[in-house]
Amino acid sequence: MLRRQRQIRAQVQQWVDAGLFAIAFWLAHSLRTLAVDYWPELSEIQPFDQYVWLYLLILPGTLLLLRSLGFYNRPLLYSRRETAWALIHAGTIAVLAVVTVLFLRKQELARSVLLLFGGLSFCLVMAKEELQRRWLMSALGQEQAKRRLVLIGTAEDTAALAHELEGKAKGSVEVLARLDLNQTSWEGLVELLHERAANGVLLSARHTYFEQVEKVIELCELEGVEVWLLADFFKTRIAQTSVDDFLGRPMVVFRSAPEASWQGVAKQALDLVGAMVLLLLSSPFMLLAALAVKWTSSGPVFFRQQRSGLNGRPFTMLKFRTMVTDAEQLKAELASFNEMDGPVFKVTNDPRVTPVGRWLRKWSVDELPQLWNVLRGEMSLVGPRPLPVDEIRRINDLAHRRRLSVKPGLTCLWQISGRNEVASFKEWVRLDLEYIDNWSLWLDLKILLKTIPVVLTGAGAK
Repeated sequence: MLRRQRQIRAQVQQWVDAGLFAIAFWLAHSLRTLAVDYWPELSEIQPFDQYVWLYLLILPGTLLLLRSLGFYNRPLLYSRRETAWALIHAGTIAVLAVVTVLFLRKQELARSVLLLFGGLSFCLVMAKEELQRRWLMSALGQEQAKRRLVLIGTAEDTAALAHELEGKAKGSVEVLARLDLNQTSWEGLVELLHERAANGVLLSARHTYFEQVEKVIELCELEGVEVWLLADFFKTRIAQTSVDDFLGRPMVVFRSAPEASWQGVAKQALDLVGAMVLLLLSSPFMLLAALAVKWTSSGPVFFRQQRSGLNGRPFTMLKFRTMVTDAEQLKAELASFNEMDGPVFKVTNDPRVTPVGRWLRKWSVDELPQLWNVLRGEMSLVGPRPLPVDEIRRINDLAHRRRLSVKPGLTCLWQISGRNEVASFKEWVRLDLEYIDNWSLWLDLKILLKTIPVVLTGAGAK
């Protein structure tokens, strides 16, 4: 994980932990207040608003203690025992600090509140850590967290890098291949990126190989795949040459897609919350759609198809079935009626579409099951529409593959620009690349807002 990504992860963890400490203190006071109803012999305590000012001490103080203990510099999968010890250490000092401050201010607070606060904050943060650990250890979590790298350089350099990654990366990196910079064919590199869905290329080269390095960077730029140039051949006194580091090694990162940022974190949060809310709100319509599909035509309710996701990695996309069950077999017979150039297949009034399917398509109801793909992290609410794997393989212009450098989405600029009225695949790709090059959280919000009237009016649907 690059330093900037580590910093963002640490900052997210700090904000989450701060929220958990705040909840723990409020919950401790609330439990002590409720206890009076069951044990009348307990004395009443002052309302919570009399102690809100303690957050100014508890939150920054506890987080600073955890930071000083290296809590936010740990590997993703850290020892439970060491995690618990750091929390006990920081929590104990925080409670003692609160007791000292209350004594100096001559303000009373029931001991049970402080003990409960210490115990609850420990339990909440440990529960968060355990949930995070279980997610990272799951197959889906490991798939999304792992960096899939291709190592390029001399045989000696790539062997040393692979050995170092195995020892330090702790399973967070998968080395897909090691290629010799002087013997690798560019066609072979492109094919490898396509077949293995690599999301990074790590280059280790001396200055005498800059011509080959430039070619690798050029190819990866077209593919939308990040290039990490191991920059330890520069003198360290030139600080500007080290823009990031990976496992303590200086890196120059070349990217043609949005970099890790707070806006990226907000986008992930928007995807998660938005998908859950939309699934909840749309569940009655989805139930009706499922019944309509089942009752009006034979075959499964859902259509499952392998689509190309981030960096071309295949995933199973869900839709309500809108065509007859033998639609794929009939596709060859309709090839001459294809209205879209490039690898994409589009036909107006496609005879394979069922009557119910035509209605579902017009109002985009058939796309609602993809909210599950968003929850799984395979798609985003906003991003280029995912194309079938076989269509991606037929792309001739490598520059068009750069649309795979971000997660595919439910809606995009193409969706709000007339959908099927955009007849040129080249124009479709241009809109996707325009989105990638100008991405911001505000752009996502604007696209989502503009999607609403498009869906409600069925604009551009055929």
